[in-house]
Amino acid sequence: MTSAYQQLEAIFSRLHHFSHLASIAGWDQHTMMPAKGNEARSAALAELSVLMHQIVTTSHVDQLIAEAKNETLDAWQQANIREMHRSYQSTVVLPEKLVEAKSLAGARCEHAWRQQRVENNWQGFTKSFKEVVSLSREEAQIRADATGKSCYDALLDLYEPGINSSDLDRIFGDVKQWLPSLLQNAIEKQSQLSIPPITGTFTVEKQRQLSQKVMKLLGFDFDAGRMDVSVHPFCGGVPEDVRITTRYNEDNFLSALMGIIHETGHARYEQNLPRQWLGQPIAHARSTAIHESQSLLFEMQLARGDAFLTLLQPLIIETFGSQPAFDTAHFPYHYRHVKAGLIRIDADEVSYPAHVILRYEIEKQLIEGAIEIEHIPELWDDKMNHYLGVSTQGNYRDGCMQDIHWTDGSFGYFPTYTLGAMYAAQLFNAAHRAIPDLDGKIASGDLSPLFVWLHQNIWQHGSSLDTNALITKATGETLNSRYFQQHLQQRYL
Repeated sequence: MTSAYQQLEAIFSRLHHFSHLASIAGWDQHTMMPAKGNEARSAALAELSVLMHQIVTTSHVDQLIAEAKNETLDAWQQANIREMHRSYQSTVVLPEKLVEAKSLAGARCEHAWRQQRVENNWQGFTKSFKEVVSLSREEAQIRADATGKSCYDALLDLYEPGINSSDLDRIFGDVKQWLPSLLQNAIEKQSQLSIPPITGTFTVEKQRQLSQKVMKLLGFDFDAGRMDVSVHPFCGGVPEDVRITTRYNEDNFLSALMGIIHETGHARYEQNLPRQWLGQPIAHARSTAIHESQSLLFEMQLARGDAFLTLLQPLIIETFGSQPAFDTAHFPYHYRHVKAGLIRIDADEVSYPAHVILRYEIEKQLIEGAIEIEHIPELWDDKMNHYLGVSTQGNYRDGCMQDIHWTDGSFGYFPTYTLGAMYAAQLFNAAHRAIPDLDGKIASGDLSPLFVWLHQNIWQHGSSLDTNALITKATGETLNSRYFQQHLQQRYL
């Protein structure tokens, strides 16, 4: 007789297969699909999301979970049941029609955004964005009623379970105390340097060749993934078939390169999740902030450090030729140049938290009904002036329309970037304590000790541990933002 637990495994394995199809169809929608295919693809993906919702809500999952909890299960199976229960509770509260409507609205808004952003067309964008916000508020209220959380916290919990906006206000409030002076001091210190600029045109083909070399250096498995181009860089797919994307600028190869390193960090995590549990909730990444900690550990902690730049410098000269900016004395500066700019994904690691805090503060007010869509541009400009001293007045393209996250209703996602940066600093500090002469090994081209440490402490655990337990196991303590502050002070001051 098939046990309740075995029946649950079969149900969630089926969900994983459908999720696989949805991920690849979504990747194609963002990369290869012709524009006129969007309506049909959006309808197909909405139908698939409804089907997955029906599988959870009509399979007596709640009854099976209750029965399985009384069965003899090992520690991993018990953790898997816990994650199944969390997934079930998250799914069952939403009505089927809302799931379908949100999927359709998000796909249409994102597709329209691609051209509207190029045109700086805020008014046109708001027509489809209003529906996304309305449906997201409806979802937030339903989740809030079911959980007793605030509307925003109910959405935040989808990305970062165990944390709430009160925690974020405290953590980000501390950052706002020390970040402005650190940012200003770093800019002032660098202004005294005389550094030759990077010059020339960097063809897409040469950038692609360089990117692939760096991805191989970072251990990306090209037999289990690929890299392509999209309007907004992302990492998608499934652990068995990870898809990452970038966008190239022939005047500035650094943007695409560091973006690819960032996405490769995501990909390495996905490719190293516990293989024996793939298809089960326990094999998922622990949370969005932990996912971001891996991409930001690769991009910020590792790739902008002196040891890794020692490896990167000859690859860049081999690809693009030599120039004064690539000399050893000047090269690191271009990866650690601090500037208060407009674009989040191109921001340095000192100014980056300001971009995240700005978005968090706006989206929280938007979901909770304290502001409406019409207020966003002015509020965005005010906060950009306050936090970074730059204006976006009238510049929607490089202001409130620059990101893709809100187009599909991913409210609650943005805070995980800075939480991830904090986890990354804490993890890299712990790796240095655990691995003798880690920087020397990296500089010599041997990155395997770092990857083994990450596999042992983060990757192989999937969702078997909650976030606090995972970070405590890896570093000896729960999240401590002081490691992030100390890292920035050491590197830039």
